[in-house]
Amino acid sequence: MFYKQKSVLLFFVIIANLFTGQAQNFKAGDPIAVNQKIKKGVLPNGMTYYIYPTTVNKNTASYYIIQNVGSILENDQQKGLAHFLEHMAFNGTKNFEGKGILNTLQKQGAVFGKNINAYTSTDETVYNLDNIPSKDSGVVDTCLLVLHDWSGFLSLTNQEIDAERGVITEEWRTRQNASQRIYNQLAPYYYNNSLYADRKPIGDMEIVKNFDYQVLKDFYKDWYRPDLQAIAIVGDINAEDIEARIKKLFADIPARQNPKKRFEIAIPDNDKATFKLALDKEISSSNIIYMIRHKAEKPTGTFADLEKSTQRSIAFSLINNRLGEMAQKEDCPFKGAQIGFQNYSRLNDILFISLSPKPNQQEAAFTVVMNEWVRATKFGFSKGEIERAVTERISSYENYLEKLNEISHKSVISAVKKDYLKHEIISDPVAEFEMLKTIWNNLDSAILQKQLNDLYTTNNRVVAVTGVEKENNLNEEKAFDIISKAENNPTLKPYVDSFAGKSLMGDIVVKPGKIVSEKTTKEINATTYILSNGVKVHFKFADKNKKDVKLIAESTGGESLYEPKDLPSVNYATNLAEMSGLGNLTSTDLEKVLTGKIANVSFDLLDSKEKISGASNVRDLETMMQLIYMRFEKPRFDAEMFGLLKQRMQNSLNEKEQDIESQMNDSIVNTVYGKNSFKKRMIENQEYVDDLSFDKMKSIYLDRFADVSNFEFYIVGDVTPEILKPLLEKYIASISGIKRNEKYVDKEVEWISKKIDKDIVIKMETPKSSVNICYAKEYPYSLKNIILVSFFNDILTLRYTESLREKEGGTYGAHLRSKLVKLPKPSSKSKATVSINFDCDAEKVEHLLPIVYQEIDKVKNGEIVAEDLEKTRKNYLKSRADSKNFNNYIMSLLYNYFTENYNMDDPKNYEDIVNSITPKDIQDFANSFLSNADTFEVVFKPLQ
Repeated sequence: MFYKQKSVLLFFVIIANLFTGQAQNFKAGDPIAVNQKIKKGVLPNGMTYYIYPTTVNKNTASYYIIQNVGSILENDQQKGLAHFLEHMAFNGTKNFEGKGILNTLQKQGAVFGKNINAYTSTDETVYNLDNIPSKDSGVVDTCLLVLHDWSGFLSLTNQEIDAERGVITEEWRTRQNASQRIYNQLAPYYYNNSLYADRKPIGDMEIVKNFDYQVLKDFYKDWYRPDLQAIAIVGDINAEDIEARIKKLFADIPARQNPKKRFEIAIPDNDKATFKLALDKEISSSNIIYMIRHKAEKPTGTFADLEKSTQRSIAFSLINNRLGEMAQKEDCPFKGAQIGFQNYSRLNDILFISLSPKPNQQEAAFTVVMNEWVRATKFGFSKGEIERAVTERISSYENYLEKLNEISHKSVISAVKKDYLKHEIISDPVAEFEMLKTIWNNLDSAILQKQLNDLYTTNNRVVAVTGVEKENNLNEEKAFDIISKAENNPTLKPYVDSFAGKSLMGDIVVKPGKIVSEKTTKEINATTYILSNGVKVHFKFADKNKKDVKLIAESTGGESLYEPKDLPSVNYATNLAEMSGLGNLTSTDLEKVLTGKIANVSFDLLDSKEKISGASNVRDLETMMQLIYMRFEKPRFDAEMFGLLKQRMQNSLNEKEQDIESQMNDSIVNTVYGKNSFKKRMIENQEYVDDLSFDKMKSIYLDRFADVSNFEFYIVGDVTPEILKPLLEKYIASISGIKRNEKYVDKEVEWISKKIDKDIVIKMETPKSSVNICYAKEYPYSLKNIILVSFFNDILTLRYTESLREKEGGTYGAHLRSKLVKLPKPSSKSKATVSINFDCDAEKVEHLLPIVYQEIDKVKNGEIVAEDLEKTRKNYLKSRADSKNFNNYIMSLLYNYFTENYNMDDPKNYEDIVNSITPKDIQDFANSFLSNADTFEVVFKPLQ
């Protein structure tokens, strides 16, 4: 099925006994109906295919090949070669020489990494071409030909193999952080010293650097074969036509004679519980995982499967709700905790209890979580808890059924992978809902308890602790003592569900306002309402996403109106309000009140403005409006939540001392802005935490949201004016407030120098260099210049992929971020920035740095590869066309029309500009922007 049951509490409303007299009766062996929209078949050579037509993304299709092959199939001389082979699929095939796949598809607007990608895990390798234009028959044939070549026609030339060794080494270096090193220590315990512990997909770098070519080719020959492959095509296609093409094109792939058996590994049992404490100098926060391994349950495709998985899902969601409530208390010893059951490997599942203790509270945290687990297994759950969980799922599934035509390509592919690799059928959603109603209707505490107790077995137990140096870390003796005492704790009592009879609005009486004027903007078919309290609301109907409503509201001012000393409280004022709840409701009560409602609202304080964001389905639009009303009129500020917020920030600050990335980020801020600048307040140091003030946060929030008339609202969605207007009058026009005219205050801070060049030496466990380069300059704001900044960014990205990654093998990838933004009025400034970041071998950094600047100089000199320009142009036009399939585009259209005074639907404002861009335009931009721009180059190097 495409629908995913959620294991966390969403915000929905109770409907008690909804299915009484409605539910059908099903037997355990009744089969789950298969989704007939998906076409599935098997070719004579053993290859499986799936075809799913959908117009969720009009005029595009996605193409996948799923290989039932992963690193678990490697021998000791091949560690890392399943992943290496994945890379080689992009380096030459029978019909696409060299980088032919990338070059061909990039001409259709596809982007490597975004639309063209792959991944390798222990048990599977999956290649994808996402959202490729589907109305050109030749392009469809090309994509199918790519899948055909990926199936069994990789070139694997010696030259390309050698070129890729460095790229994969740098991928390893980029990912070899403290968390990965901890995993390396714990894997033998997770997998009980089975092959899984020694077959990490990234592999052994000595093998990657030195393997003989034939070793890779042997792995390829053994395992890349049609009986271990499935292809899937999802999108705006004709299923019969695609099926005919598949049968014709893939017929030349022969079935393998006497193939090797595709073996599967079971993690061996252990009767005695095992324990491991893992330490690393760069780990700054602890974690505890208590797992119990089980043999994987083979899917039967029956009602019994669905019943068991649904019961488990609800049971775990309820216990996680309790843990979430506990984490909202300052005296709770853990930051977060989760308990669940999931597939772990092909032949094993796990029950897991995972928690993140607060500093030096590992024993207390593990004790509390274990007691809650045992409480649930011993006493079960209250009627109210179960009713809320059922109501949440009813609402969520009904919402899902309303949007069956909006299921994403990736959701379909996820279901296809489960069907092919794990034999979990792709169910018919309407028929499945009938089964679910029966399951939900029959739920009680005893059923849920049984599911939990059945999983809590005595063998195959593992406790894995990620410790922190200089902390009081949990040891083996104490860990098992805590488990034993919890299992035999005579003082445990049933959970008390104290929630009852509360509502969002309580006894609040709202005095509605009025819509005093209404104006239609024909150019974009939008309507503007002026409310009696001065609020301006722009509305545009949009049904690209059925039953959805989105809202944005903004007011000028924000953080810019405050002095540096107040910034800590400014930055966290809305966090405190959100953590505190609303009106008379705590945050926990608010979650329960909203059970069954698909509606959310967030209030934020940004640098230049206050911003409100909201989303709901149509039937819960009133709830979204009520939330906005309450955030203005009845915000809540809880001193206990302030204590929790400050505690979290203090803990985070303490953890930064060992965190390499945090040290690097802070070092860049200090290097560029100076230690005593205004920007220093953006670094959360001890002074920052100490300056947090409950009274200031409360007063800042109340002040920033005191003037609703200064807000301009933008609403887009599948809702009629007849429904929307009364809600605007009741909940938005009724909001009281002062009327004032505030303006943004420009407090931008200059860098300490126009040119900064600094190497920073830092101690790190896995030596590497990290390069950070940035250009910044005031630059004229225009639609064309915004697009030129993007062209410059993306053409450089293509150049760095070819030079730094492919030619030099020097980095896994250079990441560029560029933008042109203008400051709000009354400022007339606008600034362009371009940043370049990559990790590399410390021994190579001085060789790679000149290449970065050489590629920039080529653009300045007009040496722009024509193919790069056309690839980029095609991508922009394709991305814009794709975006028009969704309501988010309509929101951007509405917002930009009234804030930036241009119509996104008019080709002259985007498509015409993109089509007009020439190499000379990009060259001129590069020279004018880079001339006299502020620059910094900060390079981190390892302490020798």
